[in-house]
Amino acid sequence: MGFLSIFKKSQNVSVIPLNGIISPNMGRRKGLNLNEIDKNIEDAFSVKNLKAVALQINSPGGSPVQSEMISKRIRGLSEKKNIPVLAFVEDVAASGGYWLACSADEIFASKASIVGSIGVVSSGFGFDKAIQKLGVERRLYTSGDNKAILDPFLPENNDDVKRLKGIQKELHNQFISFVKSRRGSKITNENKEIFTGAFWSGEKSLELGLIDSFGEMKAVLKDRFGENVKIKEFAPKKKL
Repeated sequence: MGFLSIFKKSQNVSVIPLNGIISPNMGRRKGLNLNEIDKNIEDAFSVKNLKAVALQINSPGGSPVQSEMISKRIRGLSEKKNIPVLAFVEDVAASGGYWLACSADEIFASKASIVGSIGVVSSGFGFDKAIQKLGVERRLYTSGDNKAILDPFLPENNDDVKRLKGIQKELHNQFISFVKSRRGSKITNENKEIFTGAFWSGEKSLELGLIDSFGEMKAVLKDRFGENVKIKEFAPKKKL
């Protein structure tokens, strides 16, 4: 029996850390985006004798585009290779962070984790009154009626706000559609606040169906795949 155990295949689980604000690369500022972690995702799903891929999530959200792209990449490889994906929420999986969590087949969190915020937000400042007080003259030349839409140095225009809200609604509906497709009947329809952008503790999130269970990653993986499970992390290399 001991001789045969030497040749027993190891139980391997890949871990992909998904930490920080989700955003495209903007010069020196590095965000969590598909370009940065695509190789890590691919490598994580290429491990031999792979039993599962775990997503270690700690993100307040960010770009809906990058959230969708990362989630699609994970789902595509999961379905192609028939490998289950487990998400482990640490401090927070809000907005785009929760979008990433929904790419998993099961979502775990702590009772104190912050989960949800299924909504879309845009923010900015209006400086038109400030430059008037300073005696600054704004000079702006455009070709195209909507080229200067939402310019912070011009008074707010109702048509511009209406256009922005229309785009936000489209993005919000895309977010809701993805969550519903992944969580299905697990979400309790009685609570109408789920898709309003509100967020909850992990404890309340379990009641609402936003997560499946409580659990710390290594403990859950050992319980599910055995004490000898081999866990390998695939994180982007830190740049000087």
